[in-house]
Amino acid sequence: MRISDTQVKKVLSEDWAAYNHELIGAISKPAGKENDQDLIQKVTDEVIAMGDREEVVAELKAKIEAGAYNPTSEEIVDAMIRRSIADRLR
Repeated sequence: MRISDTQVKKVLSEDWAAYNHELIGAISKPAGKENDQDLIQKVTDEVIAMGDREEVVAELKAKIEAGAYNPTSEEIVDAMIRRSIADRLR
């Protein structure tokens, strides 16, 4: 399940610093890569840019039915990170 726009807006509208510590613990960064704040901002921007849930579900159903849904390991990890963030926001 993707993080909803509502959940992202909640994070952005409330005290970001309070979530920052919690979110950094949920995301492990590769050595020598982006710092935690940059990664959090990147994930937040990508979530905001996502389409509506109905569109995403329809696209995925069509791909699954056509046998064309083959997520990469990077896509799976991305979904796991987003889910972890969403679960912490509840």
